[in-house]
Amino acid sequence: MPAEQPPWILDARRAVGDRIRVRRLYLNMTQESLAYAAELDRSTIQRMEAGHEMKLSHLMHVAHALRVHVTDLLH
Repeated sequence: MPAEQPPWILDARRAVGDRIRVRRLYLNMTQESLAYAAELDRSTIQRMEAGHEMKLSHLMHVAHALRVHVTDLLH
């Protein structure tokens, strides 16, 4: 079982998830359409937006699909 993450990491992941959601909605995309464009499952997008999953490779795919640089999602 993985170790508990410090609160600042959880907060940062939630913030990234919020940025993904805001950009997706700005582009009038559904989670399904983002998932298709990013070549990921919708459940992966859902977990990312909730701040539960932040694999770098997934984040790079999402940033590309949202037409932003990955660093725009990180800060």
